Amino acid sequence: MDYLKAFIIGGIICAIVQLLIDKTTLLPGRIMVGLVVLGSILCAIGLYEPMLKFAGAGASVPLLGFGNVLFKGTKKAIESDGFLGLFRGGLTSSSVGISAALIFSYIASLIFNPKADL
Repeated sequence: MDYLKAFIIGGIICAIVQLLIDKTTLLPGRIMVGLVVLGSILCAIGLYEPMLKFAGAGASVPLLGFGNVLFKGTKKAIESDGFLGLFRGGLTSSSVGISAALIFSYIASLIFNPKADL
């Protein structure tokens, strides 16, 4: 049942994003930034945790989850370090995900032949 919940919630998020790409003039980068910001806002107002408990990976893997991780890390660092936590909290909490994205994208660029269509 957990897999079904994750699939449904993750699918709904992806469907909404696909609609934004197809039906608006928003560029993909702006949509991605909007998802991160929305994840932070949902975490700040307390709506992200119930969705995360219900859907698991279906809610934590998309960019909404990245916004959630950034918000939680920043909030925790501000509580412990004060103003300086504002600058290091988000990076500290998301460093593993960012590192994995960089490493795996580099490996993919070595395996495949990337071409730039300019």
